Amino acid sequence: MSPAPRRQVVILAAGGLLIACVAGGIFLLQGRAGTIDSAERTSHMLAWLDDPASHPDWAVQAGQRCGEAPFLIPTSGLIGYLWDDSFQIGHPHQGIDIFGGSDVAVTPVFAAYPGYLTRQPDWKASLIIRIPQDPLDPGRQVWTYYTHMADPGGKSFISPEFPPGAAEVYVPAGALLGYQGNFSGDPGNPVGVHLHFSIVLDDGQGKFRNELQIANTLDPSPYLGLPLNARTNQGVVPVCDH
Repeated sequence: MSPAPRRQVVILAAGGLLIACVAGGIFLLQGRAGTIDSAERTSHMLAWLDDPASHPDWAVQAGQRCGEAPFLIPTSGLIGYLWDDSFQIGHPHQGIDIFGGSDVAVTPVFAAYPGYLTRQPDWKASLIIRIPQDPLDPGRQVWTYYTHMADPGGKSFISPEFPPGAAEVYVPAGALLGYQGNFSGDPGNPVGVHLHFSIVLDDGQGKFRNELQIANTLDPSPYLGLPLNARTNQGVVPVCDH
């Protein structure tokens, strides 16, 4: 993918931020009170997608464990957007976005922690894995959610081991789940090639809550051992210490 299309899809991945800025006269990438301006993260991401080889120090690697964190890094690339980043007023980001810097169906995605995988019948690009005991709070159940693993038209890059309708399939940490894609649900409006990863709370009845609401998700920072909270990250590109 050439630099120009990559820049276009990154802007689309940010939820039409530049369009919103012109239409509303508001620069939505500006930080809210107590947050760091995420414009710097957008700048890093554009530079990364133009030439990933020039910034190897910005990348995390799939399968890494950062310090004593319980989760493995699920895919390789630049962690571009963080949990609680502000894309639209009232719609904070519910997870993290890891941009592989590759074309679709190239950068593999792996299970960050063992659990029981479900792919609902209509899910083209998404999987969710039930973790019966939260490693940081063993009294509760949580779910890890992986999405954008398809092309704009809905051609899935999820491993054939997990067809639509798969339910409660045990997967170990590090199991291949599929590959990064740029599916958004709208063929004319693809997102940048990346993995969106989030940690979703259980509803107390053994089901996962609605991932689209940040209140239903957890700050992934302690699970991955990285500064992944947009309110507290001080402009640092999140990478494991070596």
